[in-house]
Amino acid sequence: MHLDADLDLRLERHLSAPPHAVWRAWTEADLLMRWFAPKPVRTEEATIEPRPGGRFYTRMVMPDGQEIAGDGCILAAEPDRRLVFTDALGPGWRPAAAPFMTAIVTMEPDGDGTAYRAVVLHADRAAREKHEDMGFAQGWGAAADQLEQVAATL
Repeated sequence: MHLDADLDLRLERHLSAPPHAVWRAWTEADLLMRWFAPKPVRTEEATIEPRPGGRFYTRMVMPDGQEIAGDGCILAAEPDRRLVFTDALGPGWRPAAAPFMTAIVTMEPDGDGTAYRAVVLHADRAAREKHEDMGFAQGWGAAADQLEQVAATL
């Protein structure tokens, strides 16, 4: 996949858990809620339907009580390999009012763990910069650490 530095953000890690455990942590709502938001932010609600057209919904609560909900659509779901979702569409392929991003998450066997990669695509430079300024590297990095901890227990 070609990355565009003006539009895309990327995170790559080696996780100590195998791909099937990382997949479960991404696609089972009760597990996703344990790691998806970087602490002290909490994911209070999640709906994950890991199939094309399925729903990807999370509701996070900030330390000050502010809530942030994200509703989107699964574009691709390849167990233990790849999950692609977007907020440009809602469940059942319905167009969204204010799209922001598409995420491509891949997991490949790597020794005793997983080569984990998250690429986030944006429609324009302003959206990418907004996401970067929101703390993409720190937030998605902390969430990846938490993902590894949850997946390691599976």
